[in-house]
Amino acid sequence: MPEKYHITTKPVPPRRPRIGKYGIVDWREDCARCHNCVKKACVYDRHRDEIKYIRNIESVDALFFDCMGCFSCVQDCTKNLLCLSINPEYEKLGNSYWTPEIIQTTWTQAETAKIPVSGAGYRGKFSGEGFDSMWTDMSEIVRPTRDGIHGREYISSAVDIGQKPAFLATSGDEVVSPLSPILSIPMPLIIDRIPEKYSLPKLDAVIAETAVKTDLIAIMDSQKWPLFEKDAEKILPHIAFYFASGAVMLPEGILKNTRLAEIEDDRDVKGRIRELKQIHPGIIVSVRVELTADGMQRAIELADGDVEVIHIVADMNGRQIGSESPMFIKDMTRKIHKALIENGKRDNVTIIAGGGIALPEHLAKAVLCGADLVSIELPLLVGLECHLCRRCEEGLACPARIQEISFDYGVGRMTNLISAWHDQLIELMGAMGMRDARRLRGDAGRAMFFEQLEEEAFGRIFGNRLQA
Repeated sequence: MPEKYHITTKPVPPRRPRIGKYGIVDWREDCARCHNCVKKACVYDRHRDEIKYIRNIESVDALFFDCMGCFSCVQDCTKNLLCLSINPEYEKLGNSYWTPEIIQTTWTQAETAKIPVSGAGYRGKFSGEGFDSMWTDMSEIVRPTRDGIHGREYISSAVDIGQKPAFLATSGDEVVSPLSPILSIPMPLIIDRIPEKYSLPKLDAVIAETAVKTDLIAIMDSQKWPLFEKDAEKILPHIAFYFASGAVMLPEGILKNTRLAEIEDDRDVKGRIRELKQIHPGIIVSVRVELTADGMQRAIELADGDVEVIHIVADMNGRQIGSESPMFIKDMTRKIHKALIENGKRDNVTIIAGGGIALPEHLAKAVLCGADLVSIELPLLVGLECHLCRRCEEGLACPARIQEISFDYGVGRMTNLISAWHDQLIELMGAMGMRDARRLRGDAGRAMFFEQLEEEAFGRIFGNRLQA
C-alpha cells in the first residue's frame, strides 16, 4: 500500500487587521461596574483582546471585529448595554457569488490549515443557486471505520490525467497494445493561471513553490519559462505551460522536464498536439475550452480519441461566458459527461472543470457531476487576504497589500489552504463511504439535486417551475 498523501503545514497569521463579521457595541453610560462583569466571563476572551487591539490601532477603518457571535455577553448583561453589530467592511467583501462567508472561511483555512467548524452549525440557506442546489449523500457517516482523516481505512484522493485504454492486447505475458501516458496526482485539483487583472509578477514563484510542496501541478503561461530554468529539475515537473494560439514553442530541454501542457482551443488543435508530442512523446496535452454558447458542443467534439485532456472553463463565478441566461459549471459539466457516455467516449478523455470552484465542497460536487478533477485560482489569491474588491481593476491601492507579501508567507498560506481542502475532501469521502476519488467521477447517485427533487415532489401538482 502506498504512503498516505500528507502536506506539511504550519500556521501563518495574517499580515493585516482581521476583517471579522461581528463586533460588540458597548453603551457605557449606564454601566453599574458589576463585579462579575460579563466581559470577564467571555469564553473566547474577546473583550480583553479588544482592549489590547485598541491600544495599537492604526486606522479608524480597522476596528476590532473578532467576536465569535455567541451572544453570551449580550444576553447576560444586567443593564442590556451590549449589542452585536455586523462589520460594514465585512459586507463589502467579494460579490454575490464570492460571498463574505466564503472569503472569511478561506482566510481561516489559509491561516490554520484546519477544517473550519462552526459551533452554531450551518446557518445558511436550505438551497440556492449553483452548487448550493446540490447535496452529497453522507449516509455512511455512521460507520466508524470510515471516519475521514482519523479513520482506520485507507482513503485515496489520487486521480489520473490522460486517456484510459478501452482494452489491452497481450501476447503471452506481454502487453502489446499501445499505452497512452498517464499522469497521477495526489488529489483532484490543479492550479490554474491567475486572471490577468489580479496577477502580480511575484505570485508566479509563490505558486510554483506551492505546487512543489503539495505535489500538484500549476498552469503557467509559456513565456514565463525563464523564471523556472534555474531550478528546472525541481519545479518543471510541477508546471504545465499554457500555449496560446501562435505562441512560440519552448526549448526542448525545458519542455522535456514537464509532464503536462495546455493549449488554447483553435482550428489546428491536433497539429499543435502532434508538434508537442514530437518534442516530448511522454507529455500529456490538455485543450482549454471556454464555456461560451458553443463551448459544451466543442468539448464533446474534441473527445474523439486524439485529445487526451479537455479543460472546460467558465467565468470566475462559474457561469457560462457571454450568455444572457448563463448555465452554471455544475450543469454544463453534467451535460458534457452524459454526452460522452452516450457516445461511448468518456474514458477516452480526462475532463478538468474550472471556474466558480470556491470551496472544497465545490471540488467534490464538480467531480460528482462528471469532472475528473478541477482547477482553482482565485481561492489561492483569497488565501493571501485578497478582498476580491476590484480596486486593482480601477487602479486603486490594494487593501490587502498583496504586492508586499513575502515568499514564505505566500507559500505558507497557499499550502495551508490546499491541505485544508484535501482534509475536507477526505472527510466527505469517508462520510459517503467512498475510498477512491476516481470512483466519485459522475456518481450522481451519491448526490441530490434540488431541481430534480422539486420536480419529483411537486411537478405533478404545480407543473414545471417558470424560468425568468
